[in-house]
Amino acid sequence: MFTNRVAVVTGAAKGIGKTIAEEFRKAGAIVCGIDLLPGCYFTGDLADQQVLEEFARRVIQDYGRVDCIVHNALPLMKGIDQCSYEEFNYALRVGVTAPFYLTKLLVPYLAPGASIVNISSSRDRMSQPQTESYTAAKGGIAALTHALAVSLAGKARVNSISPGWIDTDFTSYTGPDADQQPAGRVGNPLDIANMVLFLCSDKAGFITGENICIDGGMTRQMIYHNDFGWKLKEETRP
Repeated sequence: MFTNRVAVVTGAAKGIGKTIAEEFRKAGAIVCGIDLLPGCYFTGDLADQQVLEEFARRVIQDYGRVDCIVHNALPLMKGIDQCSYEEFNYALRVGVTAPFYLTKLLVPYLAPGASIVNISSSRDRMSQPQTESYTAAKGGIAALTHALAVSLAGKARVNSISPGWIDTDFTSYTGPDADQQPAGRVGNPLDIANMVLFLCSDKAGFITGENICIDGGMTRQMIYHNDFGWKLKEETRP
C-alpha cells in the first residue's frame, strides 16, 4: 500500500510513534523518524529550529519528496502549580510550533496525494488536574489541523487523531479500568497506528480537516458513583 512512499514520523523511537513507524515499514514505506532518543533516522530536539531545518534538509537530500507526515512527538506534561514559563513554552514548541514549522519546510516537496496526520489527545476536550502544558499543546495541534487543511487544500489532506487511554506496553486491563471504556478495554498503539495508515491511504481521500477521537468511547460515557466499579473517595474530616 505504501511501497516506496516516504513517511516522516516525529517521536518515532518509542510508544505510539515507534508502532506507527513499524506499521509504515511493514506496508513498504521508507520511514524518516526523528526523536530525542537515539535509534531513529535522525536524532534531535524538535523544539530547536535548527534541528527542524537540518532534519528537513536531510530528508529532501536523501529522498527528494515526502508522501506522509505524522506529527507525534510528546510535549512536556506539567501543571499550573509547577510548570515554569520556560517549560510551558517548551511544551508548545514541541507540540505546536514544531509541527507547524516542519510542515512549512516540507510543503514544497509534498508528493501528489500527500497526507499529514497530527496526533492530538482526548485531553483536547477533557483534563486531569496539573496537565496544563500538555493539554494546551494538544488543543493547539487539534486547531492547527483544520487551519492547515484549509491552507494546504490541493496539496495535502490534513487530519488529527485524539487518542484516549493508550497503554504503550500493550498491557491488558480488566475490571473498572477496562469497563470505563464502552469498547471494554484499554487501547494500545496499534489502535492509533491503524488509523494513521488509513488516513494516509487513498481510501481516506475524501477526509480532511477532521479530528478523530480513538478512546474506546471513554469521553462519551458518564461515570457516577458505583458505576463500573468506581466509587467516590470518602472525605477525610479532622
